[in-house]
Amino acid sequence: MTILADAQTSAAPTLHIGPIALDVPVVLAPMAGITNTAFRRLCREYGAGLYVSEMITSRALVERTPESMRLIRHHESETTRSIQLYGVDPKTVSEAVTMLVAEDRADHIDLNFGCPVPKVTRKGGGAALPWKRDLFREIVERAVKAAGDIPLTVKMRKGIDSDHLTYLEAARAASGAGVASIALHARTAAEFYSGTADWSAIEKLKNTITDTPILGNGDIWSADDALRMVDETGCDGVVVGRGCLGRPWLFGDLAAAFRGETRKAEPTLGEVAAAFKRHAELLVEFFDEEDRACRDIRKHVAWYFKGYAVGGELRAALATVKDLAQLDELLAQLDHSQPYPGADAEGQRGRAGTPKSPSLPQGWLDSRELQETHRAELTEAELSTSGG
Repeated sequence: MTILADAQTSAAPTLHIGPIALDVPVVLAPMAGITNTAFRRLCREYGAGLYVSEMITSRALVERTPESMRLIRHHESETTRSIQLYGVDPKTVSEAVTMLVAEDRADHIDLNFGCPVPKVTRKGGGAALPWKRDLFREIVERAVKAAGDIPLTVKMRKGIDSDHLTYLEAARAASGAGVASIALHARTAAEFYSGTADWSAIEKLKNTITDTPILGNGDIWSADDALRMVDETGCDGVVVGRGCLGRPWLFGDLAAAFRGETRKAEPTLGEVAAAFKRHAELLVEFFDEEDRACRDIRKHVAWYFKGYAVGGELRAALATVKDLAQLDELLAQLDHSQPYPGADAEGQRGRAGTPKSPSLPQGWLDSRELQETHRAELTEAELSTSGG
């Protein structure tokens, strides 16, 4: 991996999430279909921080569905096992947390209150849920109690839209319940991933909640962005999501930056190909099925090779690869000496979407307290969908 010149200047600030001490205050954001064991292991090989699982629904976990049980498994190299749960029923969330603790399956548990996906919010889940402050408070309080000595954290958005912000009140409730940290994606559900994240909201949250670590999330595309977020908002750490898609070495950049080193990975096309192949191999190990692993790696093609001169036919072939042998043949056709393309390989990645009115249960905004008419809809909100 090509690395720009570095110079040590200072040590990284330590982020404490309960008893967990992170030498580099960086957290990998849970992303559905992305942050499985394979991707987490790959990112760890490049950098440091806390690497969180993709979201797992509490109901599926309590029911011990085969997929949920597979998703909570960690590789032996994952020394801090971090799992994100999603749920809408206090009892079910509590049972899921109890199960993880009793069976020693996690060292850290995060609760997702940031999903903006319409099929979740229209049932009252995700970013819509904190609007019902009694329900939010009960879920968090019962989860913290069930977690015991295991640190439990929450991740949320600013609110439903600019007229229905919930993050400050929800953060006060979460902090009062004893969560170990609070992460804020500085957008509303209505914004999805569009526009620019409102970092001033992170600053406001940090100034409001002074006894619980605050993590900032949104528009961290580079290590410089992470340092700037901390400098501008005063947050205690950063949560990185779409910025690392196809760029696991970003965690190396982040570790260096927080340690005061001016260094940056500038991978050649050959080094990108090696990382892509490594990712595919780890997916084979994760799925225990080469065909499924190759189907999964296809979605990463555009992210890994963004900005590089690869050619349309070869890109299309990589996006339909069937096995590792074919993958080797295709990667061998690349110009491995091709240098890093600079800005063309950087910046935003992943779908941003467009602002839209959030889908909500009928009458959801009429009251800040949970109405009996909405309970049935909430039970349908636990879908295997993530985001935040």
